[in-house]
Formats: sequence, structure tokens, C-alpha cells
Amino acid sequence: MMKISTSLLDSSDRISSVEKLNFTDISYLHIDVMDGKFVNNVQFQDMDEIKRINEVSLVKLQVHLMVEDVSSYLDRFCGLNIESITFHLEIEQDILMNIDKVHDMGYRCGIAICPDTDIQLIYPYLDKIDMILLMSVIPGRGGQSFILDTKDKIVMLKNYIDKNSLSVLIEVDGGINDKTISLVKDADVAVVGSYIVKSDNYIERVNSLLD
Repeated sequence: MMKISTSLLDSSDRISSVEKLNFTDISYLHIDVMDGKFVNNVQFQDMDEIKRINEVSLVKLQVHLMVEDVSSYLDRFCGLNIESITFHLEIEQDILMNIDKVHDMGYRCGIAICPDTDIQLIYPYLDKIDMILLMSVIPGRGGQSFILDTKDKIVMLKNYIDKNSLSVLIEVDGGINDKTISLVKDADVAVVGSYIVKSDNYIERVNSLLD
């Protein structure tokens, strides 16, 4: 069954949101770290906030690094209850070095690709990572509409993974709600933000995605 990872990006009170999410059936909390360089937005630069979220949450964190200098960020996340750290294929850094560093920290490693990046560029890394994150919106801000051709990318990627007997999870991030969740049904994890955290009933919204 598909798992739900909830993005806290659009929450007006992140700690309160985590406390509410503890009563739902989500699998992860999605932490969108932005440096204002790789994307224009700046988010989750306060490690005290992330550590507080880590303390309150009953589920593991997924850290999504939308930053240029990945290697300088990784050490910040040692010792936290983290499931995975994901960084972007589009960075101008040694991809393999950063994959190894994430694994050496004891976390699963994911690579994200932007909507306009050729999906085949990720193929050489699929036997070295644990997850690929397909962005179904332009990275950098929440509340965007789902990009429809993401559905075709999921199918293409899944076929490649199955054909080559790889054990890589597919995660999709952006514009997912009760209307678009069916478009990503072949993915393993769906990242959902504003649809949940901007609602009055977190349990109802999460259940509508899992039904």
C-alpha cells in the first residue's frame, strides 16, 4: 500500500501540525530544506526547529535537500530519527560522494529530479540509491498544481526498475490531493502538504488519501 509523507512546508504552526499528524496514519514527515540558491525560497534553516519536530514526531523524518552545497548540509542531520535524506540530481557536486556520505550516516539515500530533467539521467544511479523522488511541481514552494506528465514518468521508471530487478522506491512530491492521488497510484510514497496541513481535519484528509 502506498505510504504518505506529509510536508510541513505550508503549515502555519509546524509543531502543532506534527502533534496532530501523530494521530493519523502517515508514515513520514517530509522536511523541505531550501537554501535560497538552488531554489528561491529559504526554509528549514533553523536546526533547533528541525530537532524539535524530531522530538515531537512519532514517525521518522524524510529530509529533502533543495540546496546547492549538499555536502555542507549533511552533517547537520546526524543522530536524528531520519528515514532518508534526498538531494537533487541537478546539483553541481559529486553525486556518488554524497550518496556514500548519506549511507555512512546510517540513512537511506534518495535522489530527486525536477520536472524538466530527463528521467533517464537518473538511471546510472538507481542501483546505488534507495529511492527516487519525482517532483510533480516546480521545487521551491507549496500549493502548486500537479504536473500531469508525472504519471507517465512513474510508469516509465517503474518499468525500468522491474526490468532491471532493482529495489528502488518511487516517491512523488507536489500537488497531490484526493483528486490527484490516483495519478500516482504506482508510486510507493506520496508527499502531501497543503491538502493536509491547511485543513481542519488531518485524520479525515489522510484517510481520504489512503482509501
